[in-house]
Amino acid sequence: MPVAVLAVETATHELLDLLDPKHEAHLLISGQRAAALNLANEREAADPAAPVVIARAGWLDARTALALADPGRDVERAPAGPLQPVSTPCAETGSAALDLARSAGLLPALWLLNPTAATTAVSVADIEEARRNPKVEIVARAKLPLDDLPPTQIVAFRAMDDGQQHIALVIGAFGGRPPLVRLHSECLTGDVFGSLKCDCGPQLREALRIIGEAGGGVLLYLRQEGRGIGLANKVRAYALQDRGLDTVDANQRLGFADDLRDYGPAAAMLRALGIDEVRLLTNNPSKVDGLVAAGIRVAERVAHHMPTNPHNADYIATKQRRSGHLGG
Repeated sequence: MPVAVLAVETATHELLDLLDPKHEAHLLISGQRAAALNLANEREAADPAAPVVIARAGWLDARTALALADPGRDVERAPAGPLQPVSTPCAETGSAALDLARSAGLLPALWLLNPTAATTAVSVADIEEARRNPKVEIVARAKLPLDDLPPTQIVAFRAMDDGQQHIALVIGAFGGRPPLVRLHSECLTGDVFGSLKCDCGPQLREALRIIGEAGGGVLLYLRQEGRGIGLANKVRAYALQDRGLDTVDANQRLGFADDLRDYGPAAAMLRALGIDEVRLLTNNPSKVDGLVAAGIRVAERVAHHMPTNPHNADYIATKQRRSGHLGG
């Protein structure tokens, strides 16, 4: 059954009234979020892996829905309710809709509206196909002189599914060997501001140094902030970490997986550069597995270990203990 959705995070009171003048739209949230809202004892919300539909009530407006969807507001949020889960018309469609919100960097919470002639149609099959076969195009390339590095080109890519613009730095020459490649996910706080909460900034700079010393290679700068949850949600996760949660628990409390990054676009970028085999600079086995699954051969994994500081020691230990990262 077709359904139209509106993200809770972007739905103003006025927009919701315009699209749902009779105030009939139900609220779709994740099963994990429903459990955090103490709804797990309800039959329609008993499965934390399944989407949950909350019946519309007179008090459930745009502002209240956002407060319910955002776990960062749980402490300050006034009691709301009662929340009444109802049967989900199609769990597969609901799950796909929540995944679509996540891929847009939005909280997985949606208003369910009646479709109109102006609705943009996206099927579950469309979403799955975009995941299976990510496509990118080169939109620009230029020389980019970098300090203490061989001659470098910067290549700008556009992902065909979501329009994200990823970057490749093609450094020096590969000398006939599989190039040394680093997949670096965007981290504004670490790469730009020098945050001590993570090791991303030092990893980026050290990767460029290692590639330069090797005579050449490729660094892919992927627009996957916060392990794929987006910048705003990353800041929300930081706030939850301030309350004692680790990285994994904070992401899951927000309704996201531990790591939502997809390395299919990275593989597509490498193929567009004429590269089908690499030596991968990483401590993350998921990057190796992701490239291999997307058809890129990984001839060697090259360790990329950085020293810790008092602010990121727990973060790095969590990556190793809970996310499978290697120590060296």
